[in-house]
Amino acid sequence: MEDPRIVSERIIANIEKVIVGKQRELRLAVTSLLCGGHMLIEDVPGVGKTMLARAIAVSTGCVFKRIQFTPDLLPSDVTGVSIYNQKTGDFEFRSGPIIAQIVLADEINRATPKTQSALLEAMEEHQVTVDGITHKMPAPFMVMATQNPIEYEGTFPLPEAQLDRFLIRIHLGYPSRTDEVLVLDLQQNVHPVDTIQQVTDANEIMQLQRAVKEIYVDPLIKQYIVEMANATREHESVYLGASPRGSLALFRTAQAKALLESRDFVTPDDVKELALVTLGHRIILSPGAKVKGVTVADVVQNCLNRVPVPGARARV
Repeated sequence: MEDPRIVSERIIANIEKVIVGKQRELRLAVTSLLCGGHMLIEDVPGVGKTMLARAIAVSTGCVFKRIQFTPDLLPSDVTGVSIYNQKTGDFEFRSGPIIAQIVLADEINRATPKTQSALLEAMEEHQVTVDGITHKMPAPFMVMATQNPIEYEGTFPLPEAQLDRFLIRIHLGYPSRTDEVLVLDLQQNVHPVDTIQQVTDANEIMQLQRAVKEIYVDPLIKQYIVEMANATREHESVYLGASPRGSLALFRTAQAKALLESRDFVTPDDVKELALVTLGHRIILSPGAKVKGVTVADVVQNCLNRVPVPGARARV
């Protein structure tokens, strides 16, 4: 297998032709892909959320499907439906858009909770069950959901159970003035997403996913990850802290980060850098903390300050 760092840098460089000036966010997106996890992109309209998903699908040669979530969307519109075939006398399964390799769940919070819940089995177990028959997802499988944090009118906030199934949450944010000018230049004649080429394939992505799991994590690092998650549960500003699934997300993304940097071991700095994006969306602040203006980022940083780093010497 080719050097994982070379493969990942090739993917990131390809996506950068479409999403300009957001290398950290692109690295996180590739990290999520290599972990076999799902990603929630929470940001205002027009900053490239949809284009990011399309660019990843094109770069990896994966089958891409898009689901536009609306209040009238039904669960069967997501998972698929069984239709009676008069010629054969049997029911035939017509797969829904969720059965793809890269799935964009656009404005996921605009659908009703019933429709949102149709994603739960697919995201966690990589399968859907329709009329008692289970249908497996193709591999690799990744859901990239978008959410507008500004307009809440007519939306249905994601339940904690569904938020917990997203490996990471990122915010793209507005580009700098220089990058925004470059965006205008790149789209002068044609959109860059229509011109980029495939730089890897699904088989290579699956090899990288297996390689991620082989990265060594010292027992002290594992303890550090668990202590971090536990610190969020015991924090005075938190109503509900990170779940064990959050610990696993931090563990797995740290392995992927090490792989992308050509290391075969995880360091405490990997854990520190990924703590907010993996644990932040799993934390519910207490009402009193919200009134005081405390943010999730404040809580995570405070937990990082409190939990002793493995191998660090005590200050005299």
